[in-house]
Amino acid sequence: MNTFFTESALALVVGIVCGAFVSEDGATVTAAALAASQALDPKLAFVSAFAGLWIGDLGIYALARRAGPPILRHRWFSRWLPSAKPKRQQTGVWSLAISRFFPGSRLPMYLSAGFERMPLISFATSTAISALLWTLFVFRLIHLAPAHASTLRFNLGWLSILGLTLFGIFTLWRFFGTRIRESIRRAFERVVRWEFWPSWIFYSPVALFCVWLGVRYRGFSLPTLANLNQKNGGIVGESKFEILRELMSVSPDRTAEAHLIEPAPLPQRLAKLSEICAVHDIEIPFVLKPDTAQRGAGFKKITSMDQAERYLAQVSSPVVLQRYVPGPKEAGISYYRFPGEARGHILGITRKEFPVIAGDGFQTLRELIRRDQRARFMERVYLQRFPQDADRVLPAGEHLRMVEAGNHCQGCEFRDGADLYSEELRVAIDQIGQKLNGFYVGRFDIRYESDEALRQGRGFQIIELNGAASEATHIYDCRNSIWSAYATLYHQWKLVYAIGAENRRRGFRPVSVFSVWLDWKEFASRARMFPIAD
Repeated sequence: MNTFFTESALALVVGIVCGAFVSEDGATVTAAALAASQALDPKLAFVSAFAGLWIGDLGIYALARRAGPPILRHRWFSRWLPSAKPKRQQTGVWSLAISRFFPGSRLPMYLSAGFERMPLISFATSTAISALLWTLFVFRLIHLAPAHASTLRFNLGWLSILGLTLFGIFTLWRFFGTRIRESIRRAFERVVRWEFWPSWIFYSPVALFCVWLGVRYRGFSLPTLANLNQKNGGIVGESKFEILRELMSVSPDRTAEAHLIEPAPLPQRLAKLSEICAVHDIEIPFVLKPDTAQRGAGFKKITSMDQAERYLAQVSSPVVLQRYVPGPKEAGISYYRFPGEARGHILGITRKEFPVIAGDGFQTLRELIRRDQRARFMERVYLQRFPQDADRVLPAGEHLRMVEAGNHCQGCEFRDGADLYSEELRVAIDQIGQKLNGFYVGRFDIRYESDEALRQGRGFQIIELNGAASEATHIYDCRNSIWSAYATLYHQWKLVYAIGAENRRRGFRPVSVFSVWLDWKEFASRARMFPIAD
């Protein structure tokens, strides 16, 4: 009988010690309950519970101390916690001891102590005292109310889950709080600043409106008839050079000179580029851009022949070489005229402003962009354009122009230029538009000398003419409401469909929706090879 008792006691002791590795609180409560019910000697039960707690604590510490440095040096931690390096005794002794009395916080605190390589003596002493006090507390509590042992075990389990959850939230906020707050702030600002909404969100109502227009006018592809002199009406796939060549023939003094470099082996293309520059007296800087592109994709201001060579090596499709027009100002003028109408109209004028980041001698380009009220929304685009400068401190007085292409998605800032409108400007634009046989709706992108000269209808050069899909970009002025933007877009697309319907009535046949989709697919596949736009 005595042997059986000894073997049973030994089994219970081993069970308590090993059970503490699975659940410290469960093992302690069990030991206290066994002592209270006289199933195990109280002293033996107390020592077993204490030993299980303390050995488990030391085991966690040893594991974290050994494995911590490699984990903290892992690239994931380096990315999210760049300053996370093993440091001595960041976790205080008192914090470590107190965590014993807050179930759920012990494991993270012990791991932290191991990661930070807390001195073994400090850790062992702190955890030994706290384990002793915790064991005394549980044993005394069970001794007073042994019938509530199972309830206490259940409550401690829930307290452990709650404590672990709260500690996890605290830890996340401690390490990622700034990032989380910044993400929340940016998300809120993006909701308010609708001009930076993702395209699929912003254009969804416009797409539905176009579907309704297609039903109303009995033709979903009617926009392909909006301009008879452009492929697909200027929706997609139109040749920039063909449009510019027609403009140069009818309005040479108003158009920035452009030439086409056809696909060929690189040496032949370089020879062609040099020939064009020599014959037409085009000097550096000049512009290279794909003949078929959207939203400024692949636009490059070339400042050296080496840069031109790299561009032609990357873009194998037809490329437009255009004389650079310094401006210094740029605008977009949206125009329309119905077939047979004697007078054309200006739908809107957009001032294009090119953001500049000024160095202060202390902050990197990345930090300066993030501090700018508008530039931070284009951080990815700007840093992709200037990867070598992202972490460079800009000297005080240095100014970096963030974009050359006058496109909103490339980072250019748009302002409503209604103040530039004048009858003289309308007449000048209308005269150019009416010289283009079959052109009815689109946007003239121009560079000009001064506001006053532009109002007088002079002092400007056309650098591009976009077709039916080109927006009246003054809607992107941050001072405009989203409702006014949609009202303008709805009106513009109604004009496009109405002009297409009128050309259909005159006997022209629209291109199929499937054909337009194929042209878009072809453009999208080519666009992957385009360099990052300036």
